[in-house]
Amino acid sequence: MEIHAYEKLWLALALVLIVGFIGTITYGAAGAGIDMIDDKGGTVDPATLDQHPKFGDPGIERNGENSYDVYVVARQFVFEPGTTEPLRVPAGSTVTFHVTAADVIHGFEVVGTNANTMAIPGQVAEFTVEFGEPGEYGMLCNEYCGSGHHVMEGKIVVMEQEEFDSWYDQQQAQGEAEN
Repeated sequence: MEIHAYEKLWLALALVLIVGFIGTITYGAAGAGIDMIDDKGGTVDPATLDQHPKFGDPGIERNGENSYDVYVVARQFVFEPGTTEPLRVPAGSTVTFHVTAADVIHGFEVVGTNANTMAIPGQVAEFTVEFGEPGEYGMLCNEYCGSGHHVMEGKIVVMEQEEFDSWYDQQQAQGEAEN
């Protein structure tokens, strides 16, 4: 049995494509340096988030030199904080997000970065992002969460360190005055 030259060519091209697809998938799964969110964030009771020490009044906390923790609660159809008032972080900082949902599954994506996770009621997704330059980033829900899903968005404002420090100190003083 003799195989025609064109058949040999098409067989070789098909094998090259298959090997290329396998290589692309392997690189995407292991070689790109993208980590999956694990369960190190822990769990919370979504019914009592309002009494939780961190998620009861979500926001930003300084936890070291140029290092911050941000607690975000996703609810139909807002991010707290982020939707009504932008979430503010300093430029050049390392920010660890702790994200959960109060009602249904939501998505949490910071547009223009590789920050993207699901916010699941009862689960806390924890991931770290470095914001280098001042600017604005959009936050959006990328998991269908109900009839108002298309309006569920927010904003992160990355500020110069001095401007952020002034704003942060003002927020801390305001919080102490309320207590």
